[in-house]
Amino acid sequence: MTTSSTTRKLLSTCVFVLACAGLSLFAQAPPKLQPGEGVSNTKPAILDQVGIEQRLNQQVPLDLMFVDETGQPVELRQYFGSKPVILALVYFQCPMLCSEVQNHLVGALNGIVRFNAGRDFNVITVSFDPRDTPKDAAANKKSYLSRYRRAGAEQGWHFLTGRKDQIDALAGAVGFRYKWDQESRQFAHGSGIMLLTPDGRVAQYYYGIEYFPRDIQMGLIEASQGKIGNVVDQVLLYCYHYDPAQGRYGAVIFNILRVSALATLLLLGGFMLVMFRRDMLAAKHSH
Repeated sequence: MTTSSTTRKLLSTCVFVLACAGLSLFAQAPPKLQPGEGVSNTKPAILDQVGIEQRLNQQVPLDLMFVDETGQPVELRQYFGSKPVILALVYFQCPMLCSEVQNHLVGALNGIVRFNAGRDFNVITVSFDPRDTPKDAAANKKSYLSRYRRAGAEQGWHFLTGRKDQIDALAGAVGFRYKWDQESRQFAHGSGIMLLTPDGRVAQYYYGIEYFPRDIQMGLIEASQGKIGNVVDQVLLYCYHYDPAQGRYGAVIFNILRVSALATLLLLGGFMLVMFRRDMLAAKHSH
């Protein structure tokens, strides 16, 4: 194969790779709903009083006091300092939604292969029902850690209960609004988890009950300010940007094209260097 044909083949391959990358980005874009599609015109009035409002960069009061699953009083700050923290607000007697939040959280954490709770980050599950007890917290911890099965996870995933004033202070700081529904004898509340920095500031929100391991992993790297992860992770953070509106990471096409262009230039430069050296050696041997 001649040098020119090899070069054309390499260039064609680079163009194909870039085109595939572009198609994959467009494939990840969520479908747009038509006006009125999938939207109900009515909803229970109580839902106007619940939800999750973003408090990005808000400092969580770390002097709040709770009780852990062993019945010991704990100060919130003892779970902060060196690692990012995933926070889930649920209540342990919840008949459905809170279980879904915790089940999908376990599933997402199991999908993060390289980082472990307790070693690289902490998880705090706090009940917003002051009637919940340490016994309820211990039962929940046993149930969900049996599905997580990572060494040292029991030291990094904590289940807390507390007084209403302390709960409300934490919920207010992260924008979590809930309401007791006397008719159904249940709490109405939103669903989602929050990611906090090691010093206790709100970094990101993940809404709903389905959480993507890639999003949480990238969020942990970003919230840790580079203390976990590697060079490849930093490149990924350059190419993907957290979208607060959707609670997900989305591709930044311009940055991806810049990285792709740089990779292409390096590839072509390396190829040209090899070809020049080969030609020089061939010319030397011909003499």
